[in-house]
Formats: sequence, C-alpha cells, structure tokens
Amino acid sequence: MTEFNQEPIVLIKPKRYKFWFNIFIFVFLIFGSLIFAKFSIIEVITNFFQSTRLLSRMFLPPAWNYADNAIGPLIETIQMAILGSFVGAIVAFPVALLAARTFIDNRFVNGPTRFILNIFRTIPALVLASLFVAIFGIGNFAGVLALSIFSFGLISKMLYESIEAIDLGQVEALNSVGANKLEILRYAIIPQILPQYLSYTLYAFEVNVRAAAVLGYVGAGGIGQIYERALAFRQFDRVGMIIIISFGAVLIIDFVSTSIRKRLVR
Repeated sequence: MTEFNQEPIVLIKPKRYKFWFNIFIFVFLIFGSLIFAKFSIIEVITNFFQSTRLLSRMFLPPAWNYADNAIGPLIETIQMAILGSFVGAIVAFPVALLAARTFIDNRFVNGPTRFILNIFRTIPALVLASLFVAIFGIGNFAGVLALSIFSFGLISKMLYESIEAIDLGQVEALNSVGANKLEILRYAIIPQILPQYLSYTLYAFEVNVRAAAVLGYVGAGGIGQIYERALAFRQFDRVGMIIIISFGAVLIIDFVSTSIRKRLVR
C-alpha cells in the first residue's frame, strides 16, 4: 500500500507591505492636499452660524414675487443649452469617426484628432465663455458658442470610444463583399452607435443646463446674469428664489432626460 505523507500543509500568508504602503500614500495625499489648500475645520465650525444666517436670508422666505423675473432668463438658459448641445453633437459625429480606429485605422489621422479633442476637453466652459464675451461682446451668443465647444469635446470623446467598441462582425462582413467606407458607416456603424449617440447628446444637454446657469457671471447670458446681479446688490431673498427655480428646472430636466436615455440604451 502507498503511504500518504501526513505532514501538515503550512500556508504562508502573503506579505501586506504593498497594502499598507498604498494606505500610507493615500493618507499622505489626503492630508497633504488639506495642508496645501489651507483647509481648516476650525474655520468651518466658527463660520457655521454665519452660514445659517445667510441661508435664512435666502430662503426664510425667498422673494416669491421675483419668480416672474427669473422665468425669462431661465428659458434663455435652457434654449442656450439645447442649441449648444445640438451644434456640439453635429460637429462631434464626423470628428469621432476620424478618431476611431475601427473606421479609419491610420495613426496619422487618429493621433492628431484625439490630441485636438483632448485640448478642447481641458478648457472649461466658463473660460470659453469669457473668451467669447471678450470677442463678441456680452450676450447669449457667447454662451452658445462656449456650450457648443464644450459639448463637442464631451460627446466626441464618448462617441469615438463607442465606435471602437462596436461588433466588428458586421464591418468584416461588409468588407468581404467589397463595401466602401460610406456603406460600412451606414449599415454597420450607425445602427450600432445611434442609441448611444442620442444618449450622449441628452447627457450633454443635462450638463449644459447647469453650465449655462453659471455662464451669466461672465456676461454670457442666461439666468446667471440676474443671479450675479442679485448677489452684487446683496438681495439674498432674490438669490434664494433664483436657486429654487433653477433647482426645480434641473430636477425636471434630469428626470425626463434620464428616462429617455434609459429607453435608448435598452
């Protein structure tokens, strides 16, 4: 009979040096950032009552009679967001095709296109609005241009990643029968990415509604202009009313847009 070795098996626990080193780096970065930003919990506590007094001036009660004055600028803000999202989405589609390797596999085309997209995505909408206000003057046009470029960078980035993630079986099947690029785009790529493309456009619209509300600070139109004016004159009850109206509009838009996007990606 074969005798089995009865010696116990000793399991060696893995060393946890790497785990504790990562924890140390994480804690160091957190505390280092707090020190660099000069964050003080003492100041937060000492200014707490001042914050509550400011909030009471804003919302207890807000200037209900100022609601009619805020509706018009709010509609302008939504119109700016719609137009900016639409223009940005239209321009983003062909550029995303140039950036996607599954459509044009050429590094001399893909590389520069992606580099340009990275540049556009790194510029905040508020900075773009400031530049366009300086060029074109105060008004909604500068805000629409800023939101269009912002939407272009956002949608094109997500769209070319979706194009690269499509099922290549349809593309290969069309290539095997001698289809050209336009036929591949029409019958293989667009049917697969169209729901995501519309979903990204709606998402950009959601983001643009919030961004457009801030662009008025630099004179780019929308509800941000009356918000800045109310703060400048320390009319905090009007500020509270503007915040309530903006908050309600954003909630409704987010709910409707999210519902539509869920239906699109099913």
